[in-house]
Amino acid sequence: MQIAGLQKTSLLDYPDKISAIVFTQGCNFRCGYCHNPELIILKNEPSYTIDGFFKFLKIRKGKLDGVVITGGEPCLQKGLIDFIIEIKQMGFLVKLDTNGSVPNVLEKALPLVDYIAMDIKAPLQKYSNIVQVNTNTDKIKESISMIINSGIDYEFRTTVVKSQLSFDDFEEIGKLLKGVKKYYLQKFIPSKILDKKLIDETTYSHSEFQEIITILNKNIKNVYLRG
Repeated sequence: MQIAGLQKTSLLDYPDKISAIVFTQGCNFRCGYCHNPELIILKNEPSYTIDGFFKFLKIRKGKLDGVVITGGEPCLQKGLIDFIIEIKQMGFLVKLDTNGSVPNVLEKALPLVDYIAMDIKAPLQKYSNIVQVNTNTDKIKESISMIINSGIDYEFRTTVVKSQLSFDDFEEIGKLLKGVKKYYLQKFIPSKILDKKLIDETTYSHSEFQEIITILNKNIKNVYLRG
């Protein structure tokens, strides 16, 4: 388990909870808009030790509700399941963020976590183009189905770069996520990103997002806009 960083308090990342955020090192996707590009490459040495994290968590009992495990891609971590179990044994809730590309690990994590957020990068036919690596989209579909049927609280979300996703793409995403209970559109903010060529890119206007939400509402009842 390689911890790349720790945010000691967040009021935003775990809905209605006060949480700490653990950032894991390493990701199998190369999304140009990634706002944590320093976490993509797997490094030999963790920036934060497991023992150090649990010492921190011990003194935060009664002050934090839960822990958000994000990345990078947490499901690439060999020690993820044991890590979640130990957090839970200390009495904290766990939210897991994932890109859904490792369903065999996700299947083991789901019975242990309390909330899960999965990123939907694009309609399936455009996935490899957006994440800039060859992607087995059957695994993406498997993870979506697994989460929907898990019985735990969840959300799906998409970061929206206007040049990457068209109105027709959202029509397809709506079909892919038909019937999910929560879907968030996240406005692209060109600040710290992996692909510097995107720095001048924009997201949709508020009125355009309302049109997108209308398209999505054909298949998804609860669509929200962030950012």
